[in-house]
Amino acid sequence: MSAMKGVAHDVDPGIPLYDLTHEIPAYNIWEAAYRLNQTAPYWPKGTIFVSVVDPGVGTARRPVVLKTRSGHYVVSPDNGTLGLIVETLGLEEIRLIDTLENRRQGSAGSHTFHGRDIFAFTAARLAAGEIGYEKVGPLLEKQAVEEIVYQKAAIAGNSIKGNIPVLDIQYGNVWSNIPDSLVAKSGIAHGDSLDVIILHKSNPIFTGRMPFVRTFGDVPEGRPLGYINSLGNFSVAINMGNFADSFKVASGAEWSIMVK
Repeated sequence: MSAMKGVAHDVDPGIPLYDLTHEIPAYNIWEAAYRLNQTAPYWPKGTIFVSVVDPGVGTARRPVVLKTRSGHYVVSPDNGTLGLIVETLGLEEIRLIDTLENRRQGSAGSHTFHGRDIFAFTAARLAAGEIGYEKVGPLLEKQAVEEIVYQKAAIAGNSIKGNIPVLDIQYGNVWSNIPDSLVAKSGIAHGDSLDVIILHKSNPIFTGRMPFVRTFGDVPEGRPLGYINSLGNFSVAINMGNFADSFKVASGAEWSIMVK
């Protein structure tokens, strides 16, 4: 990371740089996509994000710069990282980075640190105004964005289905992508008793019943609960306990939840 920042400052020492996170597990493209999507909407138009979780570095996966309809830019490998932010902020254009023009000088022999040699360098040139967006490289078709398949939030019969995109790691709370608006639309209200099923690759990992409440202290210590988290999405927890550890629940595209 320090090398990437050094490359950016070598292009222009005045570029302001901020860290989004350094805590994404190795090779976890899904979590990179989630954290980018979670954060980008709070940043102003024109912000340039560099997102490099790149297990395919040096292979045929494409280095790109995405421009969202909201006016944000993301410099990243097109390996699934961009799928969620396109759903949220929309896709205006996507360009393939021309690595003959937009690559750190003297780095052609390096094939395993594109974060430093291509992505940070291109982002810095764009931020510094050395190149305009059209000079990044050739325009790609919009459908070129790689996506990760996951369970989108939806009402299905008398149930709500969704994905478990991430855990609240410190406390072991299990967060879903089911928004409070969908919970309300389904007719679920605070005080209701819910049947909750958590699945991994369609295999049930947890099946149980719990109340839908406003906050943790609404149930006795050690008891499970459903609630709306700080992002406005349905979640499950154990008051003063760790739900994820207790029931061996993890997160990612292969994890889903059903509530009824």
